[in-house]
Amino acid sequence: MKRNRKAKIVATLGPSSSSPEMIKALFEAGVDVFRLNFSHGSHDDHRQRFDVIRSLEAAYNRPTTVLLDLQGPKLRIGQFQAGSVTLVAGQSFRLDQDPAPGTNQRVELPHPEIYLANMGPGASLLLDDGRVRLEVIASTPSHIDTRVVVGGMLSARKGVNVPDTILPLSPLTAKDIADLEFGLSLGVDWIALSFVQRASDIEDLRARVGGRAWLIAKIEKPKALESIGEIVQAADAIMVARGDLGVELPPQKVPVAQRAIIRECRQRGRPVIVATQMLESMISAPIPTRAEASDVATAIYEGADAVMLSGETAMGAHPLEAVSIMAHIIAEVESDTTHLSAQDAVQPMTSATPSIADALALSLREVARALAIPCAVTYTDSGATCLSAARERLRSDILALTPKRTTARRLGLVWGTHCVQTQGVESVDEMTDTACAIARAEGLATSGDTISITAGLPFGEAGTTNLLRMVKLA
Repeated sequence: MKRNRKAKIVATLGPSSSSPEMIKALFEAGVDVFRLNFSHGSHDDHRQRFDVIRSLEAAYNRPTTVLLDLQGPKLRIGQFQAGSVTLVAGQSFRLDQDPAPGTNQRVELPHPEIYLANMGPGASLLLDDGRVRLEVIASTPSHIDTRVVVGGMLSARKGVNVPDTILPLSPLTAKDIADLEFGLSLGVDWIALSFVQRASDIEDLRARVGGRAWLIAKIEKPKALESIGEIVQAADAIMVARGDLGVELPPQKVPVAQRAIIRECRQRGRPVIVATQMLESMISAPIPTRAEASDVATAIYEGADAVMLSGETAMGAHPLEAVSIMAHIIAEVESDTTHLSAQDAVQPMTSATPSIADALALSLREVARALAIPCAVTYTDSGATCLSAARERLRSDILALTPKRTTARRLGLVWGTHCVQTQGVESVDEMTDTACAIARAEGLATSGDTISITAGLPFGEAGTTNLLRMVKLA
């Protein structure tokens, strides 16, 4: 099951991809991480899909990776007397906490946190995914007076986006907490947190999760960009959630933000997923548009660890084709020699106080380049050694050997990594023999090849990466 590419594919499961046969086919077609979107579906639905994913481990002798995506808070307006209204640019419109059905002059906004944010004049409110835009004139604890900047038809229960203000609102709702505990009881590998505004949101979630999963911060709020460095440092990975981000940012700013986020993640050694509308037309069409193919390619050229399919696999008519085409696009980009040059151009610098592990990763990059080694073996307990190697974007494949099944599963999201769960080793000779045997068995090296082996002494202690060894296979 070795992939012929280094960037990974995340696919969302849903009505189009719920059967065991389809999940198996998606795995064979190239899915590296399965996303369970808890904005839709029941716990029973997700349990059944989870069980099928885990059953693939035994069938293919390959760890499987499961991502639980929490819904997060949903801000919505109330009802209208006539079901909908039409707002005209320039008119006044009030948002308040009165539950009475709205008119074309006012509507309920039942979210006290927005009023507590005390938005100043000139702040924006976006309704219905930005189709209607309001400008705040005055804000009080009970109502917000606005002027309609972009009008249009507005119906009941449409969503509200607040791009200019950090809301005093936890990204974890009561539903999210219940979903989180359910997912952790199943044993999911990654948790994606929606509505992240600051690093403390991730820190609060980490305290609740307690090491039972790795955490992804979804960047979908412009305010998050103002503290992106702190958020990236606090999280285990980042998702560029371009759907909501594209609602709250002008369209021309989204590609710039995407590139900046990817670069920040590369600098700090955090995996990054580019998500939303990558092959959107394939929800109904069997092939993508040329622009969509270029969009996927751009994410790979910029250095993303993974690209994600949402509706394309969850509810689309051609889920297998979407995965296959995405895999082919990635492989084509990675075969382009300029792709490697682009990766080198944004090669991260070491920290001001580099560790021994940092120095070894830098050495490994140069060794892999100079000797054209086909396989870099990393012995890892926590996953940190493998993350350091992936950060350097080696030319070689990265074979991650770990005694922990949880680590092997989590590393399924990481660029260039092929994970194998193995027994712990107790000596350098045993380490070398095991690495050579598994590299050969997995088709990553053959007789006469030179491979690198990175590990920590003493064995089995996390955070002790201090050994780099070169070995020629007999």
